[in-house]
Amino acid sequence: MQVYTAPIRDMRFVLHELFADDQFANLPAHADFTPDLLDAVLEEGARMAQEVLLPLNASGDLEGCRLENGVVRTPTGFKAAYDQFRAGGWAALASAPEWGGQGLPESLNKLVEEMICSANLSFSLYPGLTHGATTAIEGHASEDLKQAYLPKMVSGEWSGTMCLTESHCGTDLGLLRTKAVPQGDGSYKVSGAKIFISSGDHDLTENVIHLVLARLPDAPAGVRGISLFLVPKYLPDTAGAPATPNGVTVAGLEHKMGLKASATCQMVFEDSTGWIVGEPGKGLPAMFTMMNTERVSVGIQGLGINEIAYQSAVAYARDRLQGRALGGPARPDLAADPIIVHPDVRRSLMTMRAYAEGCRMLGQWAARALDAEKHAADPEVKQRAADFVALVTPVVKALFTDLAFDAANHGVQVHGGHGYIRETGVEQFVRDARICQIYEGTNGVQALDLVGRKMPAHMGRQMRPFFHAVSNLCEAMAAAPDKALAGMTAGLQQAFGALQLSTATIAQKGMKDPEEAGAAATDYLRLMGLVGMGYCFLKAAKIATDRLAEGSGDAGFYRAKLATAGFFFDRILPQATAAFLAIKTGKRSTMALELDAF
Repeated sequence: MQVYTAPIRDMRFVLHELFADDQFANLPAHADFTPDLLDAVLEEGARMAQEVLLPLNASGDLEGCRLENGVVRTPTGFKAAYDQFRAGGWAALASAPEWGGQGLPESLNKLVEEMICSANLSFSLYPGLTHGATTAIEGHASEDLKQAYLPKMVSGEWSGTMCLTESHCGTDLGLLRTKAVPQGDGSYKVSGAKIFISSGDHDLTENVIHLVLARLPDAPAGVRGISLFLVPKYLPDTAGAPATPNGVTVAGLEHKMGLKASATCQMVFEDSTGWIVGEPGKGLPAMFTMMNTERVSVGIQGLGINEIAYQSAVAYARDRLQGRALGGPARPDLAADPIIVHPDVRRSLMTMRAYAEGCRMLGQWAARALDAEKHAADPEVKQRAADFVALVTPVVKALFTDLAFDAANHGVQVHGGHGYIRETGVEQFVRDARICQIYEGTNGVQALDLVGRKMPAHMGRQMRPFFHAVSNLCEAMAAAPDKALAGMTAGLQQAFGALQLSTATIAQKGMKDPEEAGAAATDYLRLMGLVGMGYCFLKAAKIATDRLAEGSGDAGFYRAKLATAGFFFDRILPQATAAFLAIKTGKRSTMALELDAF
């Protein structure tokens, strides 16, 4: 059974306690957003997720999308749910007021995103991709294009997509063949075929606005020859209403392992009218504005799956009676004890819980930086925030989704044989979670981005905000009188030391041989992610310890926070040592086998 209640109390903790509220007062655009307002949005978001979207999750997976007469039909109930979602203003939550958005903090928006992803990951892709597309248009398109398209996309009246992949090129976009031919009026005729296009067509909105990577006739080979174009499904009339079909058709729907209620399309553009976004030959930088937004959002998708898998597993473990507790019957009044009393089941549940809470905190740290990058008045603060966002984006995307797939598998294991059958509903989490490790750049590509681009960028400048934050916390907590906090601090110091040594090792070896850095990349990303989560858990444990000492209310919540932090430092953070040892070996054994031996 799929069980989900939005973790509002923990969300309030990361929003108001873990990271101080005064950040909003220091950002002029957010100065009027009080804690009460933010909490009210969380409560309403929870209601939307639990009451409207969750009931459609399993049924949408079973029914899936279908292609009828060239139009994609979403599962029963999705159109009504989307209309309610849009009417409530959820599509415009963090968008700029200039285009009709509410301008709320990205740090709040990511928590609402998490709820939506937990309740119905397939549904989340429809508005989620639109938000990413509006980011690219706002950052790179002409004023005329912004005025014509952003208001309706921000409101959710129209939706957006990202059209990169072709049958012969995925990660290597330099191979793409889609063409764009300039016309005399400033428009272009776009022709080509794209695959794996999420939300490529559907019946939720009146129009779908595609951002398409294509080549101009005289473009050079490789990625330098790629430009970005805005191509609507329907060309708007003079009043701005969708009117004329634009040669955009759906060749088919992909038959996928998961996310069956999300329309993943094979798209064909036949002399479709489009307009360039940004400068000719600079399509990738413009597209990566959207891509980086989506990579953080995919991390939040992973967190959402993690949370619902955890809650569903806990509910089952409380009810399922099997065997007796190793220390003697916990419920002698029953024929057997609930399986939640067994240590190995607890191990799975605590792993899932620690993953979810750790990712929520690390994700909020990243979201706070997104807010500062966009709204800080001080240029130095803005730059530090931008550096931090650039560094942690691949970590959030890859770490959160790797942990989500692991958590979903733990959830099936807790359910035993009942987890393996469709009727229980938890195998859907495994199927849905798997794609998150692949799309918007595979997790291996994220790791290469981290060590190949982010680590050396600007002489290591993008690394400094993260490293300084961890170093400062370790220094501040070094003399912690509380024994538990002292032990956690020592654990973080050890992992951070491993990260520092690994950074130096990869930088040194990678300069001589790129394969050395490539072989260590995935382990390095995991190590950095573990240190980031450790930083957050240590901050959380300090706050919880202080609140308990003060005798403030909600002692049960703070005791649970300490217990989860303790599990993280005891059972999860030690994985940093294994990652460090693997990094030190470099490519030695990874590349040792001769190619013909495979």
